[in-house]
Amino acid sequence: MTDEPGIEGVAEFNVLGEPLQPCSEDPLTGFFRSGYCAAGPENAAVHLICIEATEAFLAYSKSVGNDLTTPRPEFAFPGLVAGNRWCLVAARWLQAHEAGKAPRIYLGATNSKVLELIPFEILKGYALDLN
Repeated sequence: MTDEPGIEGVAEFNVLGEPLQPCSEDPLTGFFRSGYCAAGPENAAVHLICIEATEAFLAYSKSVGNDLTTPRPEFAFPGLVAGNRWCLVAARWLQAHEAGKAPRIYLGATNSKVLELIPFEILKGYALDLN
């Protein structure tokens, strides 16, 4: 990951109002594969929530048609395993939350744009990075 100006994520903010932290570089995540859950130019990307994948969440996701375990090299997607950090589409996380299957998240690496869809109090209940 880089701190070069213009790289998606560096100039964006997290749900805590601080500079957006990287989510993961192994596997390399984010819509722009920058390691950040960046919305990017014109807020085009919706992969905004930095999750920690679990077996239960991956199985649930696959059961609703979003297979996150099968590699898709054509999309630079390695396939996830439990323990991976990944930028998840906000609507997919909300769907999992409503089903009682949402994974825990890293607030520091979760983009502030997600607050347009999901209240902070809900996100806070899943935080892995709060004291």
